[in-house]
Amino acid sequence: MPKMKAIQKPGPREGAQIVEAEVPTPGPHDLLIRVRATSVCGTDLHIYKWDAWAKSRLKPPLIFGHECCGEVVQVGASVRGFALGDYVSAESHIPCGYCFQCRTGLQHICSNLSILGVDVNGCFADYVTIPATCAWKNDPSLPVEIGSILEPMGNAVYATLIEDVSGRSVAVFGCGPTGLFSAGIAKASGASVVIAIDLNPGRMELARKMGADEVIAGNDPELADKVARLTGDLGVDVVLEMSGAAPAIRAGFKILKKGGRFTAFGLPTQPVELDFANDVIFKGARVFGINGREMFTTWYKMIGLLKSGRFKPDPVITHKFRLEDFEKAFAAMQSTETTCGKVVLLP
Repeated sequence: MPKMKAIQKPGPREGAQIVEAEVPTPGPHDLLIRVRATSVCGTDLHIYKWDAWAKSRLKPPLIFGHECCGEVVQVGASVRGFALGDYVSAESHIPCGYCFQCRTGLQHICSNLSILGVDVNGCFADYVTIPATCAWKNDPSLPVEIGSILEPMGNAVYATLIEDVSGRSVAVFGCGPTGLFSAGIAKASGASVVIAIDLNPGRMELARKMGADEVIAGNDPELADKVARLTGDLGVDVVLEMSGAAPAIRAGFKILKKGGRFTAFGLPTQPVELDFANDVIFKGARVFGINGREMFTTWYKMIGLLKSGRFKPDPVITHKFRLEDFEKAFAAMQSTETTCGKVVLLP
């Protein structure tokens, strides 16, 4: 059997290793993709560090990684619409196709969902197989670095544009890669003012590069007053909570305008206490939970934004490494000395 390089979680412990693995064989409904670029997600860091979530979810040994693009080198016998040489990106949510959610247009939250690089072998490798239903065909002119980050960028598109933001004030809590994408998407989509909120000065500067009009430290005691001044004392129309930090979630509801929209994407590590009556019910707040991307409505919106030229995600990519230098990638993500946005690995 042909062999390939891959980053594998070998067992239930911290770390990972480069291994020589067999090139996967695609099934009749699958594509075999030669990976041209793959990006690193916070989920991958959880797996690398072997935290409580990883211990509860993964069954190593496993090749991880779920954000990638590449070239189709083998097409399953039952696949239609794809050919050898096609340049594709992967949708990491693998739906079953027959549950209630799948049959009513909600494949992204399938009841039997599998996730690439979490439940099945992933794309931190020279080759990966994915169902053809999870492949998005790219224009050949799209740089592979951008092709590799379409999946996480789609989270931001879905979170930001689940409702129209044109002419509205938007506050983004958390300037990790998805929050940074969201700031740029909101600005490109006509938001009247985009306020980015974070604790990391480097990421706050990246938010400015992505189009944020105002940047405020999350621990600023005058946060609410500053937002009030920017919004005519009404509060923001839209809060995009991308951090999952309990103080940020509570602050987001406090600065939300009556009748405003709160989009929840960041994952808290513990249950969060809220003043539910005053901050949700009496405010008439609309709360949306975001999991993945709408398949494939979000992808069409995302490509439209990229083609418009108004949204440029390039500043978010701060590091590139060879696949075999993955240890440097995870070190960069955890560094307190340098600003790390999105990290791309190149096989």
